[in-house]
Amino acid sequence: MSPLEIGAAGMAALFLLIIAQVPIGFAMMIVGVAGLALQTSWGPAMTLLATESASVLSSVDLATVPLFILMGVFATTAGFSKDIYNAVTALLGHRRGGLAYATIGGCAAFGVVCGSSTATAATFGKAALPEMLARGYSKAFSTGTIAAGGALKSLIPPSVVMILYCVATKTFIFDLFIAAIIPALLAIVLNLLVITVMTRLDPASAPVSARVPWPERRQALKAAAPVGGLMLAVFGGLYSGIFTVNEAASVAAVLSFVFAILRRRLTFANLAEGLRESASATAMLYVILIGAFVFTYFITFAKIPESLVATIKELSLPPLGVIFLLLVAYLVLGAVFDEISAMLITLPFVLPIITGYGYDPVWWGVINVVIIELGMIIPPIGIIVFILHGIAPDIPMRTIFKGVMPFVAADLLLLAVIVLFPAVALGLPKLLQP
Repeated sequence: MSPLEIGAAGMAALFLLIIAQVPIGFAMMIVGVAGLALQTSWGPAMTLLATESASVLSSVDLATVPLFILMGVFATTAGFSKDIYNAVTALLGHRRGGLAYATIGGCAAFGVVCGSSTATAATFGKAALPEMLARGYSKAFSTGTIAAGGALKSLIPPSVVMILYCVATKTFIFDLFIAAIIPALLAIVLNLLVITVMTRLDPASAPVSARVPWPERRQALKAAAPVGGLMLAVFGGLYSGIFTVNEAASVAAVLSFVFAILRRRLTFANLAEGLRESASATAMLYVILIGAFVFTYFITFAKIPESLVATIKELSLPPLGVIFLLLVAYLVLGAVFDEISAMLITLPFVLPIITGYGYDPVWWGVINVVIIELGMIIPPIGIIVFILHGIAPDIPMRTIFKGVMPFVAADLLLLAVIVLFPAVALGLPKLLQP
């Protein structure tokens, strides 16, 4: 069999296992081990399973994942999400669409102290949705804004998705964090512009609320001050070079824990539940990553990436044409896989193509994160849409998707800008190089 035939057989086997409801991490392990065994023997293949597992479990970079997840758990327990939302609402709530602006701003700020998009969306779904509906905001506009704000977290460091990409591609995590700053700010601006346009076209979807008196604004800002202190201490230290990424994750988790204690929000019950959730999420990510490493080894050993790169170059497509086809493929895969799994499965094939055309892996990492952000809200899967529907089951899924579509358009525009102008992602890292 040729390398491409081996790769096609491996992907077909992987699809069949996933259809059979085998967890995707284990499915990748099975295909990787069996594929390597058929090319060599079962001895080296089983050894691969042990060595790749040891490599993932001993990864210092990957140790940041449970720490950032813990930070998010303790930040939620401390009530930071509510404090952020109340503070931004006090400042902007009296403007048309003010609660929507507050939701995007609150999600962006809370995203800095929370490692999970789904957790951000669920938290603000519970905090913001009742407030927005109570003040007459339309259901589609309210849920669409919250979904977009939650998905925004993927692009805001620290992002678990970014860490997984860097571990899988052996890219420096800090470089990707820096590269994501300008795209993240641009994403926030585009989401705010969407809100402005939507409220101008349909003023009834976002009625104007009463202005909050200044004493109440000061009180709300005071309550949110610890969040600002946490962001400044952790990420000021990270971007100034005082902390490494691992140290920043440790400091973030400890400070969030301390704030939860000082606010008397931490109990043995929610501590145990938080640790259980963090351990469960971390274990799932580790299994998926081990599977991805085993599958990558099989793909590389069979020389599939080299063969695929040569085949694509024979088509004589311009580099942007190849990038466009890859992005379309990712959006289609998002309807079958969850986005993180799609990224890890395809990286062994796709990254050699990207680097073969001279593109930077950090740039492609930012694009992957934007694709994942899109996949969280785009039909028909849209995991964040399902989460919001679970929080508000009386709101139909089609209503939530209707509200989300303008924000999907904004994300597609952001994706186009990053593809056409790589300096949007790579300019800041190059500027900060010594």
